[in-house]
Amino acid sequence: MADAKPSSVLVHLANATPTVGFLAALLITHDFPKASWVMVALSALALALSLILERRIAPIPAFSGAMALVFGGLSIALHRSDLLQMKMSIVDGALGAALFGGLALRRNPLKLLLGGAMSLPDAAWRVLTIRYGLFFWASAVANEIVRRTQTAEVWATFRVVAIVAAVVFGAAQFPLLRKYWHEPGPGEAPEPPEPGF
Repeated sequence: MADAKPSSVLVHLANATPTVGFLAALLITHDFPKASWVMVALSALALALSLILERRIAPIPAFSGAMALVFGGLSIALHRSDLLQMKMSIVDGALGAALFGGLALRRNPLKLLLGGAMSLPDAAWRVLTIRYGLFFWASAVANEIVRRTQTAEVWATFRVVAIVAAVVFGAAQFPLLRKYWHEPGPGEAPEPPEPGF
């Protein structure tokens, strides 16, 4: 597997910054709207940084960043903190549904998104898709439980913990990737991603 480029690492760190910045602002100010402004500003900066450094925005960070802007903006405009707190439930729930819906339609959304970056057999793509679908749904359910039962500060802390959990979950997929990963040999083109979602 290829090493990550420094610009790519910077972009991944920048994508986590809005959530961490939101938590820091909330703990310092105890003001949800002010913390929401910080998150919206950092989300816009993260998307801009991705575009500047990589000359593109990957689909998943683009979707997540856009949703942070939308839900953060709605939360500020409508003076409703619950809208921002629902973002993770809605986005992760939708991502899980898209993954399982794709499998039901005999398509593989993960392969569509990542097929150009790695070459895996269809069985491995299916296992990876099921794992990520379940992870997204578990994250959505956990977010709903925390946002409905805990303070805003606890919920914001949970969001940072959820990012760490996502990184750990992603790292836990390396044995599966290592088992099936192969670099295309000379003259061997990588398998094209499946058409459609």
